[in-house]
Amino acid sequence: MNFFIVSGLSGSGKTLALQALEDLGYYCIDNLPAVLLPHFAREFLGQADSGFANSAVGIDSRNRGFLGSLPDNLQALEDLGLDYKIIFLEADESILITRYSETRRRHPLTDRDTPLLEGIRREKSFLAPLSAAAARRINTSYTTPQELRGLIREFAGGEIGPSLTLLFESFGYKHGLPLDADFVFDVRCLPNPYWKPELRPFNGLQHEIMTFLEDHEEVTQMIEHIRNFIETWLPRFRAENRSYITVAIGCTGGQHRSVYVAQKLFDYFGGQPINVQVRHRELS
Repeated sequence: MNFFIVSGLSGSGKTLALQALEDLGYYCIDNLPAVLLPHFAREFLGQADSGFANSAVGIDSRNRGFLGSLPDNLQALEDLGLDYKIIFLEADESILITRYSETRRRHPLTDRDTPLLEGIRREKSFLAPLSAAAARRINTSYTTPQELRGLIREFAGGEIGPSLTLLFESFGYKHGLPLDADFVFDVRCLPNPYWKPELRPFNGLQHEIMTFLEDHEEVTQMIEHIRNFIETWLPRFRAENRSYITVAIGCTGGQHRSVYVAQKLFDYFGGQPINVQVRHRELS
């Protein structure tokens, strides 16, 4: 069981940090009033076998009406025996000013009488207790969103759940390309069972088509080449913290060759520590 409090300066990437934790399977609540922390913690401790097993709460300057009682609320967590950790995100003042100049969002501590720089400095003062107690402080001044997600995943422990979903999707070219495909492989060059009238009623998941395609060496070779390509480049995509990769396999009608190849790839990669899915678009 892991319980994180995510805090930091507005514009430093707290939303991205919470999203990264959600991708790891955490139950996340943003801007929970600090006074409710002990109540949520009791639920968390009592729901070890539910979706609360790993949770994260976002607390920042929007919570300023409750920040005065935060030390008492954090002490209440310790009294409950909850081993929480604080992740605090920050960035240089000049970077935060630039980020706010590029967006229409208003800083939570500014108004018509409070300029942006003063609001940023007031926020630092409000959140100083959380910053001092943080188990992990991250300066995002020159950190890309992908790098920040990687830092959060590394700290939280990527082994909690699969961080990448690999989808193999078969389709028929005559019905159009899948719009969400990252890679498209054309298998129309393979022997086509459609030209054997006795095989037309079957699809690539059935024994008759599988036997026909297994008898052709070029089919096996095509599958091996696609498999080798994915195995070679998949680690690079995982390093970039990609959450989803769709590999589309297309033949003419999406009934025979593409279905067979996609299913074979799904069977192979299903034994690896990633979430693997298969979808046969034209059979659905």
